[in-house]
Amino acid sequence: MSTGTNVTNPAPTSLRQAQEVIREAQHELNRLLRQRVTIMRRIGTVKQTLIFLAVAFGDEVLTPEVLQVLGRGNTRKQPGFTRACRLILMEAGIPLEARQGMRELDRRFPKLVEHLKAPLASVTTVFNRLVASGEVRSFPNGKGRRVWEWIADFGNGAEASLLSSDGDRLATTSIIKQ
Repeated sequence: MSTGTNVTNPAPTSLRQAQEVIREAQHELNRLLRQRVTIMRRIGTVKQTLIFLAVAFGDEVLTPEVLQVLGRGNTRKQPGFTRACRLILMEAGIPLEARQGMRELDRRFPKLVEHLKAPLASVTTVFNRLVASGEVRSFPNGKGRRVWEWIADFGNGAEASLLSSDGDRLATTSIIKQ
């Protein structure tokens, strides 16, 4: 006669509970990542609108705080390389190849570029990181070369872009809501 008792293993229940928590956390993470992309696009749209207004009416229409957020104010330190790349793409108005971005960085921020061993590789890396963060999109242009473009929510009335059939931007028109 066996006097042993059957002990149920609590692991399957704990494992199922853990898997359910993991599933819920994964759904929440995915939802938050989608929200981040949407927010980054909205931020890009607002920043581009402010830049277009500054171009049209001069930087003096913007407050010092806005100028600093846009990277155009008088800052005590030299802006970082990523921030400079972000600014170049944001103000470009057209998709840029890495070489174009590098030339513009060298023209506007020579001190940032001069110490780099491989400036083109650095620009490409930062542009790709901005793609990963949802601030920039990348695609091949009409010549098959990779280009990067600041993302803005074009459907909100702040800006309208005319695209050719191969995806190259033909014109950008600012539309200010009244």
